[in-house]
Amino acid sequence: MIEILPDLERWFDAGEAVALATVVDTWGSSPRGVGAKMGILADGRMVGSVSGGCVEGAVIEAGQEVLRTGSPVLLHFGVADETAWEIGLACGGEIDVFVQPLEASDFESMRIAINAGQLKAALTVISGDEQVVGKRWLWDGSPGSAPKPYLPEIRSTYDGRASRRVVLPDSALFVEVYEPDPRLIVVGGVHISIALARIAGVLGYRTVVIDPRRAFGSEERFGGIVDLVQAWPDEALEAQGIDRSTAVAVLTHDPKLDDPALMVALRSEAFYVGALGSRKTQARRRERLLEAGLTEAQLDRLHGPIGLDIGARTPEEIALAVMGEIVANRAGN
Repeated sequence: MIEILPDLERWFDAGEAVALATVVDTWGSSPRGVGAKMGILADGRMVGSVSGGCVEGAVIEAGQEVLRTGSPVLLHFGVADETAWEIGLACGGEIDVFVQPLEASDFESMRIAINAGQLKAALTVISGDEQVVGKRWLWDGSPGSAPKPYLPEIRSTYDGRASRRVVLPDSALFVEVYEPDPRLIVVGGVHISIALARIAGVLGYRTVVIDPRRAFGSEERFGGIVDLVQAWPDEALEAQGIDRSTAVAVLTHDPKLDDPALMVALRSEAFYVGALGSRKTQARRRERLLEAGLTEAQLDRLHGPIGLDIGARTPEEIALAVMGEIVANRAGN
């Protein structure tokens, strides 16, 4: 939803009626993942996508019909369908797409919640009683923001971090997880950090660089592409408030800075924590951190040597290896 918010806002401001198509389930080699969205207007204009272009035409037609009738529809596309070759999913992938009218008031509530970082999940009834199909609730983490019978499903989906279809005895729901934008906190304004910040920015990560040394953590070195924090790493990390959408890369190669940072990061909810250094350096670091009070389980979260093993040598190659490992971990690989 986030990537098409500006276009949807522009359409609603212009008084357009909008249908929203969402991928609610996939099997096999599907072109887009669960949660992919497309906005559709009555004249066939669209924004976003629900596939690699193979089913968009059929979904647009369904969206136009939904806007005409006001009734949501759950579509299935796959190789078993008679239209498989026509719509282009003969590669073996299958997808279910839920298409519904998107009310301006519903969109405005979602937009405000997303922009404020308050939306944790959205629950939509996608099959069952016609009277409730298409009904949506926005969950902010509080028990009262969604119907009690659905709360266990919402919470388990949110804890699993992946949007999914939930099948109940008399209905089916789509629970869509909304995580904050990913953030990368880099400890150490070293040469690798400059390249890492650029790559992270391209991938949509907001990057923070922490370094108490003015010569390293300077605007001249980073050119405004990151938020700079000139403070001791442990204090700065505590102040940043590390959540489960945060990755931490510790790159100073100086125990005086690295160890305090890791003491905080490895006790946090960060989905990734990595530290620069050889295997021998990592072994010595592990001993120090155990003595300082970290547990074996906490230290097992540490990626060190940092980055994927791609034979990286230059700072830019190391940055690529680090970012690759961060992306893989965020995807659950």
